[in-house]
Amino acid sequence: MTLIKRATMLLLMLCLSLPALAMELEEAKSRLDTVKTEGLVGEKPDGYLGVVSPGGDAAEIVKTINDARRQEYQRIAEKHDIPVAKVEAVAGKKALEKTPAGQYIQVDGNWVRK
Repeated sequence: MTLIKRATMLLLMLCLSLPALAMELEEAKSRLDTVKTEGLVGEKPDGYLGVVSPGGDAAEIVKTINDARRQEYQRIAEKHDIPVAKVEAVAGKKALEKTPAGQYIQVDGNWVRK
């Protein structure tokens, strides 16, 4: 198979897999409230989610959503010409404030119920 055919096939496979990746993020988002309510996942001050108690697919949900958040924080940082760490800190502060009572947040490295 020629190099051009291989590249075309690889590109086609990548394009076909994109909808599956988008569905994975949507599925993770739809399940986030449940795993937070169950106490498996919580918000961290760095703007990302963390696994409070391993169980089910909590780690996979955290990874998927954190990857999306990381991309969005990078986009915002570039748009406003500020460090990503600043965007993460602001997002983390807002997430901790918005977390409903009874769900977990990370304070000084420890998970606590809000």
